[in-house]
Amino acid sequence: MASAPIPSAASGALAHKPLSVVLITLNAAAQLRPCLESAAFADEILVVDSGSSDGTQELAAACGARVLHQDWLGFGPQKHFAVTQAAHDWVLCLDADERVTPELAAAIGAAQASGSDVAAFRFARCNRFLGRYLRHGEGYPDWSLRLFDRRRARWSDDAVHEKVVANGPVGTLAGDLLHDSAETIAAYLAKQNRYTTLAAEAAVAAGQRARAGKVWASPLLRFVKFFIVRRGYRDGLPGFIHIVIGCFNSFTKYAKMIELQRAASASSPVSSTTQASRDSHA
Repeated sequence: MASAPIPSAASGALAHKPLSVVLITLNAAAQLRPCLESAAFADEILVVDSGSSDGTQELAAACGARVLHQDWLGFGPQKHFAVTQAAHDWVLCLDADERVTPELAAAIGAAQASGSDVAAFRFARCNRFLGRYLRHGEGYPDWSLRLFDRRRARWSDDAVHEKVVANGPVGTLAGDLLHDSAETIAAYLAKQNRYTTLAAEAAVAAGQRARAGKVWASPLLRFVKFFIVRRGYRDGLPGFIHIVIGCFNSFTKYAKMIELQRAASASSPVSSTTQASRDSHA
């Protein structure tokens, strides 16, 4: 995916293009208001909720958002559905625990008023973990492609680790998207456990294989990359904990893949026949 510079404001190909900010939510009332307030520069805010019981839908409507309901489809399909419901072709996709900084909002405004053939824009995301915004290692810049023309880009269908796939050049904007998660370590680990299960299932379904070497080498190489090469040590104890959890996630994904592979092998007709043959000669 090619990276393009921020276009100049000369030609006006994107001039005055309206923008929809799009979110998917579920029980996000505790975090939603600051997110919506940070996106007030948009021409439309659309919230697609999958069945909140904490007043998320009412809060979103009170903040001026258009609210729709859609039963959960999986992360990628849910976000793609939400984008298709937006009023405008240019969309900015946010999560409820994210905030658009003034610097990023200004860069988005400049991009809207400029001329270019870019299909999408990426920008840095700064993650808050254990009360500290991480500026190194795995936590930053965490490039996020979230602003795009839905006619030339779309969300992937991945159930987890979904991403925007652009059919055209991708530009880079200044400014940060703040990820202000208020999760406890227990909640964060529970989410990572779900994510690694989905990632393992998707990898095995795609024909990927996990071997013993991956189980030990992947987390080790990940630690060297993010803690040493990308200086995650400069984020102190929160940075160290964040990277170690990421390494364990890598270990867990491959361990789960091996479990799935062995279960599939044990249930295959060949394995059953082999076992029956062994039993007959016992």
